[in-house]
Amino acid sequence: MYNGILPVYKNRGMTSHDVVFKLRKILNMKKVGHSGTLDPDVDGVLLILLGDSTKVSDYAMDLGKGYRAEVCLGIKTTTEDLSGDILENVNIENISLDKIKKVCDSLVGNIIQKPPIYSAIKVNGKKLYEYARMGNFDIEIPTREVTVYSINILENSFYKKDGKLYFTIDIKCGKGTYIRTLATQIGEMLNVPSCMSKLTRTSSGKITIDDTLTLGEIENLGSEITTKLLPKEYALEKFVSYEVPKFRAKQIMNGLRFRKDQFPTLDFSKGVVFTYNNEAIAVYILKNLEDDLLSVKTTFPKKIE
Repeated sequence: MYNGILPVYKNRGMTSHDVVFKLRKILNMKKVGHSGTLDPDVDGVLLILLGDSTKVSDYAMDLGKGYRAEVCLGIKTTTEDLSGDILENVNIENISLDKIKKVCDSLVGNIIQKPPIYSAIKVNGKKLYEYARMGNFDIEIPTREVTVYSINILENSFYKKDGKLYFTIDIKCGKGTYIRTLATQIGEMLNVPSCMSKLTRTSSGKITIDDTLTLGEIENLGSEITTKLLPKEYALEKFVSYEVPKFRAKQIMNGLRFRKDQFPTLDFSKGVVFTYNNEAIAVYILKNLEDDLLSVKTTFPKKIE
């Protein structure tokens, strides 16, 4: 069985689950997961988690993401991309690059988004797209705060087709950001209907498309796939790491809760990764700043010899 993070290039037309299903067959193992779903119409970087690395799924989803999106001005749809039913369809007169740039700049930072109803966000225990399929479009969708680190317009990407204006943007953003919704927000601020017409995930953390492998390449590599795997620690890079001695590592493997004053130099408010022989064995966190006891957030089983 393999253990590690495998950077995969997902083609358009496949679901993230399709990729996992195929890799289970190629690698002949069941313990395969992914971090950060990509819609079927989206291609790009998909981090696949193998073996024990499936336990860092939540942490891997917190890695910043990069996207290249094409925005279509002139069309508004039910899904906020071109796969949905058209709600508005107008021809676009010339809109200056400067005006579009100002709108994009205003969407950088912490912003509020309302996810599209055709999404997997759960409301009252049911996914939003399930409400949509039942024809219930009146469900109240909660807003969320997301972080957009940057939006850069590709100046040579502008073109017009059938009265619509298209352009491409590069986005760096945090967890939970809907690029479809961002494309719609750009149009709203320009007072024109808009949607996303194309999307590629260009990066996940430091991993870019150049670092990924196609399913065909993975199949051809066979057992040499181990040379392409990232350690689970990649998903934990944002945490402070602290190397512990053997006796302490055994205590951690037994689930012992420590007092924060046993590690006076460490700030556990955002979590600390304990390592043994430079391998992550657990994440401890202080849930309540007034508490003296640390909580075990995640452990990574390891036999301590």
